[in-house]
Amino acid sequence: MQFVIGGVQKGGTTALARYMAQHPDVRLPHGKEAHVFDAPSFDESWDVARVDAAYAPHFAGQPPGGVHGDATPIYMLHPLLVERIARYNPQMRWILLLRDPAERAISHFNMERRRGLEHWPLLPALLLERFRLSGHGDDFSDRSPLRTYSYRLRGDYVRQLDAIHAHFPAAQVKLLRSDRLRRAPQSCLEEIFDFLGLPPPRSPIDVAPVFEGGYRAPGPLLSGFVRWLFRRERRELARRYGIRF
Repeated sequence: MQFVIGGVQKGGTTALARYMAQHPDVRLPHGKEAHVFDAPSFDESWDVARVDAAYAPHFAGQPPGGVHGDATPIYMLHPLLVERIARYNPQMRWILLLRDPAERAISHFNMERRRGLEHWPLLPALLLERFRLSGHGDDFSDRSPLRTYSYRLRGDYVRQLDAIHAHFPAAQVKLLRSDRLRRAPQSCLEEIFDFLGLPPPRSPIDVAPVFEGGYRAPGPLLSGFVRWLFRRERRELARRYGIRF
């Protein structure tokens, strides 16, 4: 495994994986997300060979060679997952798509509503989050509140980027904005393929949009309040990493 599209959830990782998979030298898991490092069964004693064995079924039937990656967006969320990846491959390259944290949280909330896992309205769901996540900070079980209700936690990008940079140099981390991927996908792909040391693809990449969420956006007052909830996160992201939403 040479690269991960490590986040963020609802940031455009599905679109990016679909685009990248069209490159003849890129190998991504069947179904996009392998969930190896966040698997409830993951054992801290696993060595490289054991991790590779866990990944093998996700690439069954694919052509040999190429650059292998995993597009599991929870990987950047938790420092333990970052540490596991660093132990496995200190040369791992990270591709991270960042979306406005308020927009990301609203999209995440609507996804969980569609799945039938969220029954609160948006505002209570956001305000109750820290109580719902209490005691589940390291819980990677399939139905963990950490996976489902982490609307605000996943938008704390500085905390997550700091954890990644504690193990990986900046040269191994490619940061992109989701809105830029939407506006200029070909330019983003050129940068990503160069970042991975790959030649340009021989055929044009089909960059048809795959971002549509299909939900009604909240009104301006509620949207503004959600944005206000992320005021600290946005301020720190601009100060520490020069990224402004």
